[in-house]
Amino acid sequence: MVSGQILFTWNNPVDKPLIPNIPCTTYNIIFSFLFLYCFEVLPTEGTKMSDLLVNLYPWTKSLHVISVISWMAGLFYMPRLFVYHVERVSAAGPETVEIFQTMERKLLRFIMNPAMVATWIFGLALVFTPGIVDWGAFWPYTKGAAIIAMTWFHHWCGYRRKDFLAGKNTRTGRDFRLMNEVPTVLMIVIVVSVIARPF
Repeated sequence: MVSGQILFTWNNPVDKPLIPNIPCTTYNIIFSFLFLYCFEVLPTEGTKMSDLLVNLYPWTKSLHVISVISWMAGLFYMPRLFVYHVERVSAAGPETVEIFQTMERKLLRFIMNPAMVATWIFGLALVFTPGIVDWGAFWPYTKGAAIIAMTWFHHWCGYRRKDFLAGKNTRTGRDFRLMNEVPTVLMIVIVVSVIARPF
């Protein structure tokens, strides 16, 4: 598709990501997909946006689930990398330290950040899809609070990575093990809120 090919080669004027730690190539893919998704895949004439969201609900939900799975994988793995970084790698040679720093950087930039952005994009699309969210119930608010907390944890991991990079980490392996349970608890709250809906 011509427009898709053009968009995939687009870069912003200063060739820098709009959000830190997400490379421009990732933005190209995300924005190109959104352009095709909204303007080429969708019929636009005489169709309301609410109707489009309803028609695309199965695809939006599928992409949201895929994004969440990718995001959660990174959130589970990053604190475990920090544990090994503190307890084993820091006592090894500089080459091993550099390897772990590279692993942490690539995990954050190429998996966690794009997955978080996609999760929010498709999640908000679901929120605005008519008939999907019952705002009279309590579960949307517990899920929303858990998602905000998950986003905070994501950025917490990003700051801890910078601490390692600058040689300023003061946290122990036990601290990171405890923090590794945070996404698990939040995941339980989100899944129970959406599926069981006990509230």
